[in-house]
Amino acid sequence: MTGSVSENKSPLLLISGASQGIGAAIAREFSRQKPAMRLALVARNADKLEQVAAQCSGSARVEIYPCDVSDAAAVQRLGQQLQRDMGAVDVLINNAGSWHGEPVADMAVEDFDRIIASNLRSVFLMCRQFLPAMLERESGDIFNMASTAGLEGYAGVSAYCAAKHGVLGFAKALREEMRGKNIRVCSVSPGPTWSPSWENSGIAEQALMPAEDVARAFWHLYAMDRNVVTEDIVLRPQQGHISS
Repeated sequence: MTGSVSENKSPLLLISGASQGIGAAIAREFSRQKPAMRLALVARNADKLEQVAAQCSGSARVEIYPCDVSDAAAVQRLGQQLQRDMGAVDVLINNAGSWHGEPVADMAVEDFDRIIASNLRSVFLMCRQFLPAMLERESGDIFNMASTAGLEGYAGVSAYCAAKHGVLGFAKALREEMRGKNIRVCSVSPGPTWSPSWENSGIAEQALMPAEDVARAFWHLYAMDRNVVTEDIVLRPQQGHISS
């Protein structure tokens, strides 16, 4: 899918988990900015990715890549295909993830492993795949989607809390590795944000943060002078903690 703006030398932005929620909002937000960027939208659901891509007409170019980013082999294939199609990634937004609510005593091992893989293993795999080219160019940006669940503990959400605590720890270590290499590493920790997953929760949409505002935060962090690294940012709804 090709946009109406010339893609010549436009930065390439890869967003995982781009098929809905905050990931889709990030794609739309960056597609509106100038100069135009190229977008690579990644998620498991190709149909939803197509819908989001159609909303990003301001981009220099938009392509979709159905992929499970918690699968090492799939991420390697993604990297090879993306290199052939669009070249090296300039900005990596690790947004993919999933949520599971269940007490520790009742949780299946498979569910715990799935949440860790979706939220944490995926971040490692994507960074490992796309970081070498950034190091070679001595330039790049990596944004990791964390959560206020990575700063606190919520009853019944142990796997998700563990994964997001892990994302923050991983990002801190990676940031130290990247110091002096012109590669910025930022973690964004939103509180409850409206997405389709909240539709049957009984929580009013007005009590949650709009995904569009979280997406705007990503853009403003990226648009800062390259000498400015926002290491961690926390966004919360006005009423604070919300539980379903």
